[in-house]
Amino acid sequence: MPKKLLETLRLGSCSHEFSWPRRAADGHYYQVCLVCAAEYQYDWNSMKRVKRVEHVSPAESTAQRRRSHARRPVWVPRARRLKMHGPLRYRVKNLGSWYEGTIENLSQSGVLFCGTQRFPVNALMEMVFEMPEEISGQKNSSVLCDARIIRANQGAEESSDSEKAVFAAAILGYRFIHSS
Repeated sequence: MPKKLLETLRLGSCSHEFSWPRRAADGHYYQVCLVCAAEYQYDWNSMKRVKRVEHVSPAESTAQRRRSHARRPVWVPRARRLKMHGPLRYRVKNLGSWYEGTIENLSQSGVLFCGTQRFPVNALMEMVFEMPEEISGQKNSSVLCDARIIRANQGAEESSDSEKAVFAAAILGYRFIHSS
C-alpha cells in the first residue's frame, strides 16, 4: 500500500490532492481528492473549494434528478481563465524529447501556452507544469497532463528559433508527480 494512503488510514487526515474541477449533471462544479475520494463543491469565480459534499440517500437522489431536468440557459459563459506565467515542458505523447514553453493562462477546460516547437491541431501530447494551489490544494504540486492541441496560431508552418508558436490544449487528464 502506498505510504501516503497508509498515513491517511492511520491518522484519519488527508493532505488532499484534488482532481481537475468537474461539472456535475446539475451544472455545479466539484473536485475529488485523489487520495481519500472526498468530494468538495468548487466555485470557479473564487477559485476555491466551497464545502465537502455529503452523499444523499437514493430517495433524495431521485428528487434531485427530477429538479436537474428543469430548463437550462442556452448560453453558457466561457470558462474563467487563471492568468499565470510559468514554465512548462511539452512533447508528443510518449515520444521524443521535451520542449520548453510558457503557460499564458489556465482554465477548467485547458491551457494556453507558447513554445518553440509546433504541433498540428489534434496532436496528442504530454505537458509537465506546476498546478496552481487554487486548483490542486497544495503548493509546489507538479503534474503530468495528457492533452490534445485544439488550436494553434495561424502562421508560417516552419518556425524559427525566435518565433514562438501559441497553442490551446484541452486537458484530458493529469496525475501528480511526487519527488521520491
